[in-house]
Amino acid sequence: MHQTDPSTGRDAASAHTPAMPGAEALADLARRLDRPVVLVGLMGVGKSTIGKRLSQALGFGFIDADDAVVEAAQMSIAEIFERFGEAYFRDGERRVIARLIEENGNHPAVIATGGGAFVDPETRALILDRAVAVWLDSDLDTLVERVGRKNTRPLLTGKDPRVVLADLMDKRRPAYAQAPIRVVSDSGPQAATVARILAALEEFAA
Repeated sequence: MHQTDPSTGRDAASAHTPAMPGAEALADLARRLDRPVVLVGLMGVGKSTIGKRLSQALGFGFIDADDAVVEAAQMSIAEIFERFGEAYFRDGERRVIARLIEENGNHPAVIATGGGAFVDPETRALILDRAVAVWLDSDLDTLVERVGRKNTRPLLTGKDPRVVLADLMDKRRPAYAQAPIRVVSDSGPQAATVARILAALEEFAA
């Protein structure tokens, strides 16, 4: 697994925030990234919002895998869970992500995945083999505050978000930890998180 030395100040998981690269450095990094960048992590870490900013910085396209699943199924994720169950959703999600990675293999994109996608062994293996996985991590308090802004998350329906998220965090961390890059998404400016990802990608692609 790709690691960084915290003593250098380049550990993307630390609170240190590097400067945003200039246009020339960003263009050079984009040229060296020959595969999609896939953001993984729990609901509420900001994969979609951070992903959009990251794609703009790199000049890549942005794809939200959940949106692609909804488009393919012609129904909302909540409806898929209610009518067919989580296993059915995960199977469709796996096939959609495989298609997105295949379609963008030679035209790099930033792909935001649903919280459970990287936990699926087949999906995780595909992402690790064909893309650059970036684990966006966050503390529980930040996640609870963020998920409270939306009421469309099937796994939280009728449940205490803090309890559910704490359980998911414990169960999914071993899977997320297999991503070669981990970046903290905290309550600070989103631009700071993007800068940390870019610094980690720069080191990864060196």
